[in-house]
Amino acid sequence: MKQHISLRQANQNFSRYIEDVERGQEFIVTRRGRPVAVISPAPRRGGRRLSLARKSALKRFFAVARPLGIRRWRREELYEDV
Repeated sequence: MKQHISLRQANQNFSRYIEDVERGQEFIVTRRGRPVAVISPAPRRGGRRLSLARKSALKRFFAVARPLGIRRWRREELYEDV
């Protein structure tokens, strides 16, 4: 659950809240009781990870696509440099 903190609290204890965010905590920053921002962990590096279902679907797609001649292209095949 996201914890609500005031803008004043966020300003005065920002480094402490960032440490909590590094551990996975999320905060909703409020101004006069109204939410104005969310402080949450950044996405992990390394890109998105595919679920097993999506990996399986991609395998099936490429198994069908190869006989049709669908493959990866090289830059030289896509662009004509003039």
